[in-house]
Amino acid sequence: MAIDQYGRSINYLRISLTDKCNLRCVYCMPEDITFRPRAELLQDDEILRLVRLFTEVGFHKFRLTGGEPTVRANCVELVDAIAHSPGVKTVVMTTNGLLLDKMAQPLADAGLQRVNISIDTLDPQKFKKLTRWGEVGDVWRGIYAAEAAGLGVKLNSVVVRGYNDQQDVVDMARLTLENAWQVRFIEMMPFGDVADFQQAGIVSEQELRKRIAAALGPLSVVNGGQLDGEASLYQLPHALGTLGFISSVTQPFCASCTRARLTADGRLRLCLLREREVNLLDPLRQGATDAEMLDIITKAIWRKPWGHKLGQDIIPLNRVMSEIGG
Repeated sequence: MAIDQYGRSINYLRISLTDKCNLRCVYCMPEDITFRPRAELLQDDEILRLVRLFTEVGFHKFRLTGGEPTVRANCVELVDAIAHSPGVKTVVMTTNGLLLDKMAQPLADAGLQRVNISIDTLDPQKFKKLTRWGEVGDVWRGIYAAEAAGLGVKLNSVVVRGYNDQQDVVDMARLTLENAWQVRFIEMMPFGDVADFQQAGIVSEQELRKRIAAALGPLSVVNGGQLDGEASLYQLPHALGTLGFISSVTQPFCASCTRARLTADGRLRLCLLREREVNLLDPLRQGATDAEMLDIITKAIWRKPWGHKLGQDIIPLNRVMSEIGG
């Protein structure tokens, strides 16, 4: 079991399959971003070896992210191999949904269990403005395809002040009245070249809950306030689904954190909002034994930090969001 210096059991790895994406969301990356050459990123066999090593120290939940994970070549085959690796209990994916219309069923057949689909607004014009390139209708086709394939569905909405923090939030919350989905509102987090924009756009959970309640009725706490992963859950009156609020900036959930992140270029990042990373790719390619790799991993997990330092104006600048893997 992987334990950190604060006694937390770390058992959940978010693996970025690629830094590439077929959108250019304003809060995630600059439009003219340059992606890394494929040779500098983890190859399929390297990812599978790392999955095996992480399961040996107690990791059992794996989330596949990006960039956009579905644009990676052999994505379905890689999901199949991870899902059928000994010790793996849960394999889920965060995706923009654009390719799910065709990929949802193959991914479900491969062993994927759930998708978290990013959809920040239901308004087609605002959606294109936020994503720069996207069509919201393509996302809806992906959502319906995921449901038809039997995948669990959660919808992620990153709220950006001045873009989608007013009626868009209410419209997203209304979806839970007739759909058994969890619609999740995520605070923007500052990273890299777009940190100034992101900090200016943060909308707090309290503000969002007040706006939703005023339009749709009182929100009741779900599960006695216990977090669902990183989300605090609420429910509207008579709703089939739930509302989740992920407030990493204003209400960090460090005490319950069980996760680490593996970037597409093979760095183990112990906290989303801290820059420190441990290079796993180089020792892999330099012939490190399993025992040596496990030593690197367990020592890195032990040093997992507690909390961000945004309050001290310490912002992670070494990567933008798409390079970390969400």
